[in-house]
Amino acid sequence: MSTPPKILETIQPLWLRLCHWINAGAVVLMVMSGWRIYNASPLFDFHFPKGATLGGWLGGALQWHFAAMWIFGLNGLVYLLFNIITGRFRRRFSRLSFAEFWRDSLAALSGRLKHSDPKHYNMVQKFVYISVVFAVFTLALSGLVLWKSVQFAYLRQMLGGYETARYIHFYSMVFLALFIIVHLIMVVFVPKTLLTIIRGR
Repeated sequence: MSTPPKILETIQPLWLRLCHWINAGAVVLMVMSGWRIYNASPLFDFHFPKGATLGGWLGGALQWHFAAMWIFGLNGLVYLLFNIITGRFRRRFSRLSFAEFWRDSLAALSGRLKHSDPKHYNMVQKFVYISVVFAVFTLALSGLVLWKSVQFAYLRQMLGGYETARYIHFYSMVFLALFIIVHLIMVVFVPKTLLTIIRGR
């Protein structure tokens, strides 16, 4: 008697996979062009390698940055809307616990944190993903000040002025870049997560 074929459950729906990869491309464009913009007026005593930047010159980098900004912003709104409508935010992030966060953090550092069920996030993932959402929100607000400082005068004042907004934008970018690095490292250790974001199953 033949065994019936195993039905693979969809873990990441198509809309989420599309948003994820569009976001990934937009973030790469924004970071690389942002590094070129930074090099034109650095905040600190260092420059990003020219080969790691995008745009060639300040004007070209600004064009890339603004183009990617619209893609990232509109795609982010679609992502947020679908997460709310489908109830995914509620299912994935409804319960947060600092005690479990420290427990899972210690388990992760010792290599004992399990990823047996990709349908559920551990507490470290929950806090990190929520932190990324706040970082992106901070990037957007500070970016508006840097883009249209006069038009967003009240927002500029709330963030402490134009120069302070530059630092906020920079540090938020650093946080996002570090998240991407850790994210890629975790994919190496748990490759099935890459399969779910490509195939959905």
